[in-house]
Amino acid sequence: MLRGGKTVYGASVGVLMLETRFPRLPGDIGHAESWDFPVQYRVVRGAAPSAVVLEDPRPLTQAFIEAGRDLLATGCDGITTSCGFLGLIQDELRAALDVPVAASSLMQVPLVQALLPAGRQVAILTVSAEALTPAHLAASRVPPATPVGGLPPEGAFAQTVLGDRLAMDVDACRDDLCQSAVRLKTRHPDVGAIVLECTNMVPFAADVRQITGVPVFSIHTFVTWFQAGLVPRRFRSVDTC
Repeated sequence: MLRGGKTVYGASVGVLMLETRFPRLPGDIGHAESWDFPVQYRVVRGAAPSAVVLEDPRPLTQAFIEAGRDLLATGCDGITTSCGFLGLIQDELRAALDVPVAASSLMQVPLVQALLPAGRQVAILTVSAEALTPAHLAASRVPPATPVGGLPPEGAFAQTVLGDRLAMDVDACRDDLCQSAVRLKTRHPDVGAIVLECTNMVPFAADVRQITGVPVFSIHTFVTWFQAGLVPRRFRSVDTC
């Protein structure tokens, strides 16, 4: 017997989007072709990048909850967001939505650390090291001593994303990430992996991996893993082999 209850089927991951206008490249969470599986989107009105990253996003919590409930009513089974700084409201989202919530890429940090050999540590690359507070780290269960590197606030990437600009200099953004990752690795030679905080950094993850020589984890790796639990792959049974 086939049971209903949803409006949309086959798209179990719901993405809570900031209200933005800057370009999104393949790999970015807001570019639908980034995913090997269908996702559903809801824009949280009033949630500008500057309001979430440079200010306190907690006054917007109810707006994120309401958008999340709309995604669940449509048919989603799990929720993620388009900004790593929203880990600050992880607990409120999962309590209100009553489904698995992966609010921030930073939630991967403890797992990645557990993967590394002795003497190596995971580091975070964020769009703004100044704005990423101990409260953000604690909300995502990140150890407080985790090395953090930020992008230059005057650089192309930060100016485009936080300033919500209509045009993006892709090569300049790539250079910002690569140079910042190298500086992070130079300051902390024992770094064995990097977690990208910002969901807009994913298009440049391969470049960071190449220039630093260490594994790079992002919202893309996190949500891919997340979706695999929401919709486990069905294998042929031994009876049909």
